[in-house]
Amino acid sequence: MRRRDFLVAAAAGLTACATRNRTASVPQMPFGGFPPIMPVRAEVDRIFRVTVCLRPFRAAGPRLDVERVGDKTVIHNYGHGGSGWSLSWGSSSIAVEKAMGIGERNVAVIGCGALGLTSATLLQQAGAQVTIYAKERPPDVRSSRATGSWTPDSRIALTNSVSSGFPALWEKMARKSFHTYESYLGLAGNPVEWTDRYTLSDEGPGGVRTNRSQGDVLDFARYQDRIADLTPRSKELPPGAHPFPTRYATWNTSLMFNIASYSRQLMNDFLIEGGKIETTEFHSPSELSRLTQKVVINATGYGSRALWSDESIVPVRGQIAWLIPQPEVNYGVIYKNINILGRRDGIVVQYFGGGDMYGYNDADENPDRQAAEESVRVVAELYHRMSEKASRSLPASHAGPERR
Repeated sequence: MRRRDFLVAAAAGLTACATRNRTASVPQMPFGGFPPIMPVRAEVDRIFRVTVCLRPFRAAGPRLDVERVGDKTVIHNYGHGGSGWSLSWGSSSIAVEKAMGIGERNVAVIGCGALGLTSATLLQQAGAQVTIYAKERPPDVRSSRATGSWTPDSRIALTNSVSSGFPALWEKMARKSFHTYESYLGLAGNPVEWTDRYTLSDEGPGGVRTNRSQGDVLDFARYQDRIADLTPRSKELPPGAHPFPTRYATWNTSLMFNIASYSRQLMNDFLIEGGKIETTEFHSPSELSRLTQKVVINATGYGSRALWSDESIVPVRGQIAWLIPQPEVNYGVIYKNINILGRRDGIVVQYFGGGDMYGYNDADENPDRQAAEESVRVVAELYHRMSEKASRSLPASHAGPERR
C-alpha cells in the first residue's frame, strides 16, 4: 500500500485505497511525509465527563515573593494563568531556592496541584523533609482538569503590568521546565510526549478569530519568541498535500502532558522519597500557626484568591468535554475555535471562543453539558467534511461504503 493511498483512506475511515495515478497528482510536502490522521469518533454519547478549570491569572505574572506570617516564612508560588503545568518546574525551582536559603530542612507545601507537587519534588532533591498539606489531591485538584498542552505564555501576564525583568524571568522558568520535561519522555504511561498539532481554517492562515464581545481586549504578554529554539516552528501545509477539508492548514509539534499518568508519576516519586501528604484545609493565613514547619511554600493556585484575600487573582474559566480515548488519535487540532487534543486519558474537546478573553473573570465552575455537546458536534462536522473530501479523491469503483 502506498503511503499517500493509506493516508487518504485513513482520514476518511474508508476501506478502499486511492489509485497510483490519483496519488501522483497530489503535491508532495517539501518537508517530509504526512503522518497518519485517524478520525475522532465525535459523538455526544461518547462524552464521559465534562470538567471546568479556573485558571489563576495575575496581571503582574506569578507571585513568587516571600512573606512573614507569625513565626512562619511563606514563599508564594501561584498565579500562573494558563501556564501552570508548563512553567511549574521553573517557577517551583525559584520558590525552592528561596525556601532552602532560609536554612530550614523541614518544609511544608500548601497545595497538591501542578505547582505543589513540583515544589515538593524539588525540595526533596535539595535535601529537605517535605509534607504536603492540601484539601484535595489529584485527580480532584483544579490543575488536573487542564488541557495538558505546553503553553508557557498562555495568559501569563499583561504586557503593561509586568516588571522590566519579568520577560527574562519567564524565559528562565520556561527553559528550566522544558528541560525537566525532557526527562519524562519515554517513561511508562507516557506522562509527557511530543504530538503533532494542526490549525485549520477556511478564512486564512491561523484560523483563530478574536472575540471582542466581552469588552476591551487585554494586552496579554507574548514571549514565545524568546524560546523559539526549543520547539519546531509551524509550517503551512500546501493545498492538496494534507487530508484536511479546509483551505488553510498549519502544522507544528509540541509537548503534551497526559495529566492522569503524569500526576500519578509525581505523586509516586514524592511518596517513594519519604514525602508525606496530610489532608488539611486552611481558611486564613493565621491557621498556618498550627504547622510544625517554619518554612512554607504556598502553591494553592486559584485557591489563593480566598485564602490570601488576593484580589489580583482573576479566574479564567475553561471547560472540557472528554471523549472516550482512541489510541490511534494522538494529535491535536484547532478548528472553528475548538481545541481537540488526543490524550491517553481522553480526547479533549474545548471551546475557547476565539481569543484569550473567553472565560476571563468567569468563576462559574458548573459544567455546561449543552455547550459541551455543541462543541462535539463541531468536531463531528470537521470529520464529516474530511470524509467527503477523501471520498471525492477516490475513483467511484474504490469508494466503498463509509464505516460507522
